[in-house]
Amino acid sequence: MEIKNVKYLTSVVDASKILQDGKAEFAFVGRSNVGKSSLINMLCNRKKLALTSSTPGKTKMINYFLVNNSFKFVDLPGYGYSKTGKSHVKRWADILEKYLLLSKQLKLVFCLIDCRIQPTENDKMMIDFLLYNNIPFKVILTKIDKLSKSQLASQFDIIAKGLGLRKESFFLSSSNNRNGREEILNYIEGVLASE
Repeated sequence: MEIKNVKYLTSVVDASKILQDGKAEFAFVGRSNVGKSSLINMLCNRKKLALTSSTPGKTKMINYFLVNNSFKFVDLPGYGYSKTGKSHVKRWADILEKYLLLSKQLKLVFCLIDCRIQPTENDKMMIDFLLYNNIPFKVILTKIDKLSKSQLASQFDIIAKGLGLRKESFFLSSSNNRNGREEILNYIEGVLASE
């Protein structure tokens, strides 16, 4: 798939404002600071489309991006960290859950996990939530450039077993060296073609 154009559409903080415009959506979710914005920028060939932050928990809204005038990337709030208190964490968790259950155009969720660490309880809860609600998903292991090939192979085994998923459920990615870009975009293209 070639991404010819992409533009920021809007951000919402209220479940009642979730877009329902009929255009297919591919959502990106993961713990704070896992690299969601960097991955979206890499996939879209843009440097500052989705804003990245060194401060975990910065993405507090659902951010929509229109791709090729035909489908959307959706950057969901990061989970698992916030300096702004438990009430904010609960609000973000609520809108995250409502988006995943209510969006009529959601085709696939990409659940991002840092390849260097064990899946967190929040990661496991997210995977369980997606499985329980029959929401199609793939896991993207991010930051693979930070590990050697042998370290990555070992971590891949540990993470797959820890989540109870087959390796076919995963993509390996690095925003720094663009690893995984073609595979992820080709998969998206296949999902769109099967509609």
